[in-house]
Amino acid sequence: MVLNIDGLCKSYGTRPVLKDLSLHLKPGEVYGLLGPNGAGKTTTINILCNLIRPDRGTITINNLPLSSATLPLIGVAPQENLLYRSLSCLENLDFFAKIYGIEHRQRQRQVRACLEAVNLSDRASCPVETLSGGMQRRLNIAVALVHQPQLLILDEPTTGLDIEARYDIWELIRNLQRQEMTILLTTHFLDEAERLCQRIGIIKNGTILTEGSLESLRRSIPADTIVILQTSQETEAIACAQKANLPCRRYGSDLAFWLPQAMEIPEILAYFPGVAIAGISCQPVRLEHIYLEATQSCQLIQPIS
Repeated sequence: MVLNIDGLCKSYGTRPVLKDLSLHLKPGEVYGLLGPNGAGKTTTINILCNLIRPDRGTITINNLPLSSATLPLIGVAPQENLLYRSLSCLENLDFFAKIYGIEHRQRQRQVRACLEAVNLSDRASCPVETLSGGMQRRLNIAVALVHQPQLLILDEPTTGLDIEARYDIWELIRNLQRQEMTILLTTHFLDEAERLCQRIGIIKNGTILTEGSLESLRRSIPADTIVILQTSQETEAIACAQKANLPCRRYGSDLAFWLPQAMEIPEILAYFPGVAIAGISCQPVRLEHIYLEATQSCQLIQPIS
């Protein structure tokens, strides 16, 4: 394992933030760490970067106990870009490479390689302030790579970007994964985790609630299809579904039912005789449903007595 976290605990005063957190990253995988604000993601990253100390627990990176000696093994691209806006792309990378003590010739090679990796070679001499938001985010990732770390931490790398810039970042992450870079990715975009991550962990209140590949997480939901109904007779629709033993959920304002297998629309409508249905849509089980179920953010609909 590149990263081993076992039994990590951290409290701020009387408020526990991490509670017996365990996390293990395999070489060359992209691991998505998902959770609501305040779940403990940032605290975990700060501990990995030796910015704060845990109360209990053990961490190893490449089999080395967490210490100042493991800092060069980690590259971090925070959500807020840490770039000098008046300096060029090349000057930014050269500055951060110097901080890591990389000697001149290797530094020149590494800076050029990082610019190429994030597709910014043609912007090497451009000041950061002239770059688009997506380009700045790619440069921010290049800064995290300039010292050739073993573990790359990407903290919400596409927040605030337009869709084209998001696609660029996604392709960059895929390229890094093809080069067997181990990546810990935090994101609030569940489609991003679906597309990029080999494994996903869902954290809440400082504890991993569930983790696994997307397919294994899907198998935790006893349904093949999620049906969303639009009806003015919700009580009657819920009663029909419960009579047929179909689980009911409320996703925001949507009334949803779980089907054990894919069905044609007439088969679905047969579950709701006499109910006036204005609209119906079907979708496969997605990460959003798994996430809501794990964090209990969906409203469970109780049986009608």
